[in-house]
Amino acid sequence: MSGIPQWSSTGFGPYGIGHLLSEAREELDRVTPQQAVALQRDGAVLVDIRPESDRLTEGEIPGALTVERIVLEWRLDPASPHRLPGLRPDQRVVLVCNEGYASSLAAAQARELGLGRATDLIGGFRAWARAGLPVVRAGQDGSG
Repeated sequence: MSGIPQWSSTGFGPYGIGHLLSEAREELDRVTPQQAVALQRDGAVLVDIRPESDRLTEGEIPGALTVERIVLEWRLDPASPHRLPGLRPDQRVVLVCNEGYASSLAAAQARELGLGRATDLIGGFRAWARAGLPVVRAGQDGSG
């Protein structure tokens, strides 16, 4: 993870970010970029939570929905009137951030909201791009 300090799994005690991240990941069946491609092909929803500036600079995953992190819980709550269209509690959802850290926390939150099959992308968007998988300019495919 570039530019961000590494913490042990215990973080700064029982309430540190390392601890929080470790707890979040215990419940997730995290996926590789190649697994995410297969899941998307089988109907999973990929949700890109990166800031717009990152999407504009680095591009987007074709077919992924974009949801700013600040409104993510409202868009992922299956009972919310603001939820993503067609979102169901049994829907497979893969959260994507830059490097796979914020998305782990977001996926754990999504599971608490009732999306029991939510997970995240190991290594995030940057792992996707490094794997040579398709990337489009922000907004190019009109899915977000």
